[in-house]
Amino acid sequence: MAAFTFSAASTTLAISTLHLTRASFLSIHRTCLHTLSPRLRISLNSFPSSIEEHEPLPSSKVSAPWIVHALPTARSFQSVADGGARKKAVTVKKKEKRTAEEPRYSKAARRFYNERFGEKPQRLAKVLAAAGVASRRSSEELIFQGKVTVNGSVCDTPQTRVDPAKDIIYVKGSRLPKKLPSKVYLALNKPKGYICSSGEKELKSILCLFDDFLKSWDKQNPGEPKPRLFTVGRLDVATTGLIIVTNDGDFAQRVSHPSSNLTKEYIATVNGEVHKRQLVAIIQGTTIDGVHCTPEYVELLPRQQDILRARLRIVVNEGRNHEVRELVKKAGLEIHSLKRIRIGGFKLSSGLGLGKYVELKENDLKALGWEK
Repeated sequence: MAAFTFSAASTTLAISTLHLTRASFLSIHRTCLHTLSPRLRISLNSFPSSIEEHEPLPSSKVSAPWIVHALPTARSFQSVADGGARKKAVTVKKKEKRTAEEPRYSKAARRFYNERFGEKPQRLAKVLAAAGVASRRSSEELIFQGKVTVNGSVCDTPQTRVDPAKDIIYVKGSRLPKKLPSKVYLALNKPKGYICSSGEKELKSILCLFDDFLKSWDKQNPGEPKPRLFTVGRLDVATTGLIIVTNDGDFAQRVSHPSSNLTKEYIATVNGEVHKRQLVAIIQGTTIDGVHCTPEYVELLPRQQDILRARLRIVVNEGRNHEVRELVKKAGLEIHSLKRIRIGGFKLSSGLGLGKYVELKENDLKALGWEK
């Protein structure tokens, strides 16, 4: 057997006696690999093929090429140490990630916080409107008339801050639910002959088209009061096309306000021939309610075989009351039918039939400049 001497100062390996068989050398080699360092390299493939396990190695072959005399350098040990540090850092990061994913507080603690600090108090008129009592303006009238009580006292100030989860609110003797209905966002393809406000005796409101939706509300949203739906903006009774219906007042205010810069696109079918001078007259604009309105874009669409009348594509910025009809009228043209097909980045689907509606998804709301 060979005698090995280790020196920490010189980090060298001295082999004093070498009478090894191939099997015994392999055993010593494995011991060195596990004991000294994984960076200690001994080439096993460089053994002469003529050496047999029973033949001893001659003493003259002490400096055999397949034996490495030097231990790993300081740089090698530093690499091993760095690798261990990186592995330890990865382990720490994984532990931190698991800790971050776990809830910081218990369910009881989160429920306690939500019940007392989660919801900020809102104006009384806004809470009544959100609960479906009436519109915000009608809710203010109910408050002024003394028909609303908060915690047993009559409240005649619409700006009073309340929280329906904690405050006891009565309207005309009926208790207001603690939980407000979820926000609803719908896109309707409005038919002709419907108005966008509450229904009158001679005219029908588009809100009656959502009767089935409201009837199934209790099954879809158990424990929540039914939402009070209203339209975002309006279309006149003879105009068809895209109209947004919701119960979110902030959303309606944001979409309908001129600062949102949401353009509206209409397709106007007109009687008679359309000439260039009439297109120029439309693009020059007209005055409505003391404000000069000019469209953003006007285009004469190509004729189609199944449509005999000429069609105009008109894009306006604000969409004031009867703006498109007034623009076409000033140009000396008569509108046969008018349809709105786009608001902002949201376009009415061609497959959505008249009187049908779809629920707006998150991407649709973003196209309208709104995020939940």
